[in-house]
Amino acid sequence: MVLWGDGMDFERAGGAVLDASARDDRRRRSRRIRALLATGLVFGAGASPTLAAWTETEHAGARLTAGTFGLVGSANGSDFTDHPSPASAATLSFGVAPTNMMPGDTTYALYAVKASGSVDGVVQLVAGVPGGTGLAAHLRYGVKVLAGTTCDAGTYAASSAVVVPDGSPLTASGSGARAVTAGGPSVNYCFAVTLPQTAPDDAQGRSGSQTWRFVGSTG
Repeated sequence: MVLWGDGMDFERAGGAVLDASARDDRRRRSRRIRALLATGLVFGAGASPTLAAWTETEHAGARLTAGTFGLVGSANGSDFTDHPSPASAATLSFGVAPTNMMPGDTTYALYAVKASGSVDGVVQLVAGVPGGTGLAAHLRYGVKVLAGTTCDAGTYAASSAVVVPDGSPLTASGSGARAVTAGGPSVNYCFAVTLPQTAPDDAQGRSGSQTWRFVGSTG
């Protein structure tokens, strides 16, 4: 009975030892799994910033240059140059020299204007303030645009492109603007200046002068 009892006690003790060993094995496996998981988490967190990426860029640029705009004029329709100030104003070449005018006389003169730059624009005739000794107050004039550069009584009468109506005082400016194109033809103004039949005796011996401006712009 004692031996049996001892055997029972041994088997129980042996069972306790086996159970403890199994628990230790489970603990070791659990630690290894946790270690592997931890390693995986650390690897996953640390690997993301090191992933390679290819990049590519495109570029676009431009070089910009402003155009130019200017005017040149000619009293004969062929020789064009710049007249930028009243002091350098071109002298109109009247068909009949306006130096000995009588009541009823009309004389004609051409002035042609064209663009000298690289862009188009418009030009407008603007009258200045007359000078002289008083004749300008008695003079009347008109301006038309011609197709050609011959400015006389016949071409003036044939044109319907009125800039300044006949019979206007010398202080009257032109109505509207005329187009000028870069590299294009000139705008040919024909001036008709008249000493009216009704000019008083007071006009005798007097002189008059006027300077017109041709104001250009790009719009």
